[in-house]
Amino acid sequence: MMKKNKKKDDFSGRVIRLIGYFFIALLAISCLLPFIIMVSASFESEKVLVLEGYHLLPKQFSTFAYEVILSGNSEIVGSYVVTIMLTVAGTSIGLFITSMTGYVLQRPDFHRRNFISLFLFFTTLFSGGLVPFYLLMTRYLHLKNNYLAVLLPSLISAWNIIMMKNFIRNSIPHSISEAAEIDGASPFVTFIKVIFPMSKPALATIGLFIGLGYWNEWYNSMLFLDTSVKFRPLQLLLYNLINRAEYLKNSLAGQNIQMQDLPLETVKMATAVLATGPIILAYPMVQKYFISGITVGSVKG
Repeated sequence: MMKKNKKKDDFSGRVIRLIGYFFIALLAISCLLPFIIMVSASFESEKVLVLEGYHLLPKQFSTFAYEVILSGNSEIVGSYVVTIMLTVAGTSIGLFITSMTGYVLQRPDFHRRNFISLFLFFTTLFSGGLVPFYLLMTRYLHLKNNYLAVLLPSLISAWNIIMMKNFIRNSIPHSISEAAEIDGASPFVTFIKVIFPMSKPALATIGLFIGLGYWNEWYNSMLFLDTSVKFRPLQLLLYNLINRAEYLKNSLAGQNIQMQDLPLETVKMATAVLATGPIILAYPMVQKYFISGITVGSVKG
């Protein structure tokens, strides 16, 4: 009887897993399908796209949209360089500051940790608003038309600090820090040589969040960088390209011009591919750390 019940339980478990895998596969396909259609549309002929709509595979393969964006245009190459530099610098500095702050705030011997944690949490509920922020950056810090105006505001996030703090508290016993300090290491050396290498899951997860934020950043660039800056971040440049395409479409709507001959819709798809493509490569590198970094760092402590 026990063997029959065990076989029955194993069979029902396999059925439940198969159903779960089926729905997860459907969810993955539903997430992947729009991206495939976007890539396909970027290589589609504008005429086919306007007359027949979107297809899973391009009916009339064309690279004209990419030629319009890239040919003879050093601006987009410069924007790529600026965005990559901001992303690398911002992610590296932001990770170091975030991890160091989280480590200090979870130490039991730091007596001001509760007050500072409350102060950080308060900033997630209230902010000064756009006008004080703009005046601070331009009138007091004098960062108008300066890339630091894009780099500095996103370096530190209260949510990232709280997640790092909880990860270190729940995953790395404080006795390890005490043992290192007994051996003669200072708190900073303990953090650099012991805590930082042991925090890879949280560092990978938070680094991905910070990197995505810098890669997709356009709002602060729009506020603080005007046309006098030679190369603006990639997302702002592509945003302006799409606006120019929309303006061209609206201005030529009443004239005797074949709209399907102008690469307007395909340019939008091509800009989205150019903006999305490189950052996708970051996901496989942090995938094995991502789940553990999220779950352990989110435990209430």
